[in-house]
Amino acid sequence: MIHSFFRKLLPAFVICLSSLVSFAQAVKEPPPTTDDWLKDYQPFRIAGNLYYVGTYDLASYLITTPKGHILINTGVASSAQMIKRHVESLGFKMKDIRILLTNQAHHDHVGAMAEIRKMTGAKFMVDEKDAPVIKDGGVSDYYFSDFQKEPTFQSFKIDRLLKDRDTISLGGTKLTMLHHPGHTKGSCSFLIDVHDSARTYRVLIANIPSIIIDKKFSEVANYPGMQKDYLYTIPAMAKLDFDIWVAAHASQFGLQEKRKETDGYNPSVFADKEDYKQRIEKLQTKLDKKIAEESAN
Repeated sequence: MIHSFFRKLLPAFVICLSSLVSFAQAVKEPPPTTDDWLKDYQPFRIAGNLYYVGTYDLASYLITTPKGHILINTGVASSAQMIKRHVESLGFKMKDIRILLTNQAHHDHVGAMAEIRKMTGAKFMVDEKDAPVIKDGGVSDYYFSDFQKEPTFQSFKIDRLLKDRDTISLGGTKLTMLHHPGHTKGSCSFLIDVHDSARTYRVLIANIPSIIIDKKFSEVANYPGMQKDYLYTIPAMAKLDFDIWVAAHASQFGLQEKRKETDGYNPSVFADKEDYKQRIEKLQTKLDKKIAEESAN
């Protein structure tokens, strides 16, 4: 009788397993742009209760509080176990992560989000304009959809949609989300105050955008408002006030070079406002040039 029961159950099990395999095969994560996306990097304390737990170039940030922790960005799909190891090596527990966030809905920043969400049971919150891309695993993303119709990362549940200047609070720590569209429709940065025994630091976790060069803004069918968004975002980023800053990619704020300047905990190495200013000015110049060229043509 038991054998008969399992014989009846087997077809359903096979169908379920086949569906899971088909889904896994449907996710075709693009290859890394650089090996630095995958390379390990020793986690460290940036300032106060803010820690770096990402790879050599794909930044992931852990914000710790007495009521649980916040994780921003997860890198590509294969980074999940590396991030877990980094979090635990700093003396924290993955199960204590309560909130998951991202700077942008691209596979190199949310690729491991689904797995880490399963590890932690944390709630995922995202800029509302990136929600459709999260829900379809990147299929509708303007960049990848041109040449790849399959998901580039595993989709997962969204627990809260965020608007510009919305706050995320946990255990006495508050982040403010800044809507900085252009790189994606829902790209965003975060402002947070962190504290150590010496002082309070206003930290900017910036989404430094790149600007497409292989096509005109008017040719991006999946993102008709891209030019307008860039014209808003870059000046808005130029006006931000902060004490120290980091970014979604380590290479964007010179992590490795700045870390060489200190033997230990030293938040001041990330207080290079002139570097930030120059990067934003270069983006503005590039944007102006692209718009002028497209207008002339």
